Amino acid sequence: MKSPFWYLLPAFLGIIGGVIAYAILKNNDPQKAKRALLIGLIVTIPFFVWTGFTISSGTSNPFYVVATSGMIPVLQVYDIIVIQGHEPFEEVQVGDIIVFDRPSDHNRVIVNRVTSIINEDPKVVRTHVDHNPSSSGFKVGEGDYIGKVEYLIPKVGYITQILKPPMNYILIVMYVGIILGVIQSKHQKFKKISNSEASTLFYYECPKCHSGDIQNNPDGSVNCPSCGYRG
Repeated sequence: MKSPFWYLLPAFLGIIGGVIAYAILKNNDPQKAKRALLIGLIVTIPFFVWTGFTISSGTSNPFYVVATSGMIPVLQVYDIIVIQGHEPFEEVQVGDIIVFDRPSDHNRVIVNRVTSIINEDPKVVRTHVDHNPSSSGFKVGEGDYIGKVEYLIPKVGYITQILKPPMNYILIVMYVGIILGVIQSKHQKFKKISNSEASTLFYYECPKCHSGDIQNNPDGSVNCPSCGYRG
């Protein structure tokens, strides 16, 4: 039960692995059980944060990175926009910046400014980019609409470049390597302690006179007051 490999459960399964490890270890090693539960909680925190954002924003993805220069100067490339999906499409007004799926195929997410309302029932709006308002733009209906831009986080989107292949795979390998390295280090320490404990013999009687007065010393040696044996 003392093996450090129990930490692999929360490291890779998050809070679920932490709970499993805690349930198994709590009686034999309460301290390790608490650490495993804490590791599982820490690993799962990003998931809790993301879930909170999706619920509050009313959309499965509340964050988008600006990938083109079409909305300059309001939105710069690599800015992160935070959208609000709870904003009804019926309340979208001219001048709002909205995020929507490309009406023709829904294969691309686009951010544009609403420049006019074409129809009220059903509502259809026309959008353009700020950088080139003379472009044809898009006719956007409620089925294309994702949400309205509420907040802007400048330039933080550069971080997403780190997460692109092959860097994301390298980071995953590094994470696994660090976890396994820490576990292996603790395992080696555990083996040394185990071997040390195994190499220290505990005598219940003197091997020479068989007296029960044998004394076991902290350094692993023994001595018998009855016959003077020392080993």
